[in-house]
Amino acid sequence: MPNPDKVITIYDIARKLNVSAATVSRSLSDVPGVNKITKKKIVDAARQMGYSSNSFASNLRTKRSNTIGVIVPRLNSNFMADVISGIETVANHANFNLIISQSLETMKKEASIAQTMFNNRVDGLLVSLAYDSVNIDHFENFIRRKIPVIFFDRVCEHQHCPNIRLDNFKAAYEATDHLAKQGCKKILHITAPGISNVYEERFNGYKQALKDNEIPFTEDDMLIINNLSAQAGIQAAALIMAMPERPDGIFAANDICAINCMVELKKAGIKIPQDIAIAGFNNDQSCLIAEPNLTSIDYRGIEWAKCLPSCSSAI
Repeated sequence: MPNPDKVITIYDIARKLNVSAATVSRSLSDVPGVNKITKKKIVDAARQMGYSSNSFASNLRTKRSNTIGVIVPRLNSNFMADVISGIETVANHANFNLIISQSLETMKKEASIAQTMFNNRVDGLLVSLAYDSVNIDHFENFIRRKIPVIFFDRVCEHQHCPNIRLDNFKAAYEATDHLAKQGCKKILHITAPGISNVYEERFNGYKQALKDNEIPFTEDDMLIINNLSAQAGIQAAALIMAMPERPDGIFAANDICAINCMVELKKAGIKIPQDIAIAGFNNDQSCLIAEPNLTSIDYRGIEWAKCLPSCSSAI
């Protein structure tokens, strides 16, 4: 029985069989040139002695880890869970493993994760940027080493880094246009500060739909709230209730904020959608649980993620 406390090396196997360490290494790496009988003895001895190959050392020789790093803002959203599921499907087909981590919406943590993945020699990186990421200096090590970096959803423009994004302008236009076609004349937009391309594009789509439906826009028709979390939805509802002239339609830039805003408005006696119609973004599963069901842009993460370049060709 192998000793569980002892790490077996190729030198232990070589001593046991009275062969060179190089012969053991070639046999276990399936390199041609070793006698079949000798190779079988070495493989059998390695199994009996509890030998485990050093994948890190192997990676140093081959300069490949067959691993892709994935950095996302948060893992606790149905949309991002769907995206990761789609990425994993593509990666599995290409025989890549994934290392997945969340930045928790901070550039500082995002930079720390990126450095860790760089040190772990990932073959490529898929990144959806944190809420407050204003530059991508922390990915320069990858770019200099020609390690592929692909940005998705929340992206930045870089000549060496492809990006994949939804047409946020079109999607937001459709959501706002839907509210206008339902008869809404004063449509409020709940969004986050314009650091991210996502929220800026959705605001522009919303604004264009107002213009095309001949609905006037003023600065009072927009609420800018950090993070668009559940708490942001509660905060938005309180601000709406305090308005001298309330909107009859709301387009929120994500579903979590929209649903929590709707719940609070209902508590205050507002009838949804009779008094205020609400539309969200992502078509989160919680939209179906909300009462009434929330109208939302269908942004299917698992299907959208399959639009990412295949890991084998991109990496």
